[in-house]
Amino acid sequence: MATNSSSHSPRTVEEIFKDFSARHAAVLRALTSDVEEFYSQCDPERDNLCLYGHPNDSWEVAVPAEEVPPELPEPVLGINFARDGMERRDWLSLVAMHTDSWLLSVAFYFGARLNRNERSRVFTLINDLPTVFEAVTGRKPLKDKPSVDSGKKSKNNAKREKPMKANQRLHEESDEEDEGNEDEHEETLCGSCGTNGNDDEFWIGCDICEKWFHGKCVKITPAKAQSIKEYRCPSCSNKRAKHMG
Repeated sequence: MATNSSSHSPRTVEEIFKDFSARHAAVLRALTSDVEEFYSQCDPERDNLCLYGHPNDSWEVAVPAEEVPPELPEPVLGINFARDGMERRDWLSLVAMHTDSWLLSVAFYFGARLNRNERSRVFTLINDLPTVFEAVTGRKPLKDKPSVDSGKKSKNNAKREKPMKANQRLHEESDEEDEGNEDEHEETLCGSCGTNGNDDEFWIGCDICEKWFHGKCVKITPAKAQSIKEYRCPSCSNKRAKHMG
């Protein structure tokens, strides 16, 4: 029976990451260099088995702890039952995916009392390591590629940062969300020409009425927008002139 005990309780960001790294290294060894031994221990004739990685760098195939609820999050149950019903590499990949989920759950169980910034630091440290799934399958982590929007941001972010960011967020969300939500984003139209235009066009937001306009429709270039502290669209400018008159 596994000894998945919380008597070892890391609390700081560094302690939690050290615990994660040790468990990560242990289960990774079970699924790679020790895979023959691991495979033989996962006999489908045995009871429900789990793969544990321990903070002392050791791994173990065992039945889950009897405590309900357990002191620590438990790995996925019954990994041995599917062993002979799948291709070996597919079975190992499946175990790897579940093991990645378990490692994260243990880390964030220990990090329950961390603040937002500390949790972010833990995840960043963890994310710099290859996942067990990537290591087992031989997949290399993909590097983040700069998007078109990130390039636009670097060119047009100075004093017009607020409307530019909002506009970029509009386009980014429309790319990421499903078609049901895209209709909502499509309702944002240029206050001058009444169309959406395309993602590559420069937009500027009126600080008075909060409507959005294509830069070309109101004759504002990205360069000119940099020097504008408060942008008033033609309609709001006319209203101000009439009021002052």
